[in-house]
Amino acid sequence: MPARRDAVSSGISFRRLFSELFGTFLLVLAGAGATVVGAVSHGAISRSAAVAAPGLTVMAIILFMGAVSGAHLNPGVTLAFTLRGDFPWRRVPGYILAQLAGATLACLFLKALFGRVGALGATEPGHGITDWKAMLIELALTVGLISTILGTASRAQNVGPLSAVGVGGYIILAGLWSSPISGASMNTARSFGPDLLLGDFSHFWVYLAGPLAGALLAVGVAWMLRGPGGDPGGVAAARGTLDPH
Repeated sequence: MPARRDAVSSGISFRRLFSELFGTFLLVLAGAGATVVGAVSHGAISRSAAVAAPGLTVMAIILFMGAVSGAHLNPGVTLAFTLRGDFPWRRVPGYILAQLAGATLACLFLKALFGRVGALGATEPGHGITDWKAMLIELALTVGLISTILGTASRAQNVGPLSAVGVGGYIILAGLWSSPISGASMNTARSFGPDLLLGDFSHFWVYLAGPLAGALLAVGVAWMLRGPGGDPGGVAAARGTLDPH
């Protein structure tokens, strides 16, 4: 029996990590791919379509795979759920590595098909925008994104599948007004993939510091609004429902 339990536990862990890798692959494929395809097609992808693509992709991923891993797809989300007490620290390294790997694989796929076109969808500060301004925009955007995620996952406001609409909708709206400033990444893994393959990390600190600091502030906002985490709704949203432990 112990061996059987260990095998089941290992299988569930693999599914969770694969879910994070696959989900982040799809997210970055849509986000970076919109820029790449826009360059290949000489502008056939509008800015509105480019910012809608990752938001709608996240919505779909939460709906079809959220029960497996929680569909974090973002190191900042993993950190926020953990600090709220909804997610165990021991799983954090595996989740973040899976997210970074998924983002890298998506950019490898785009590079294999189209070459280094469109800078592989790299997120960079807009023309004339300093790194500090872009970082502060990323921080503010991430506070809103993770506040939306934590809020729809709380016991008081768990809205089930509608949380996917809230999260996806926020990503689209954030991109519509802020993508010319910072690229509206809100996700360190999203920015890591293109930068790794381009070998250019000159602006990466913006997308490391901004989203991670935003995640920390969002945890503080959640505490102010709802008190400590660890409630059943938040735990189920953060860990998936394959196994309650």
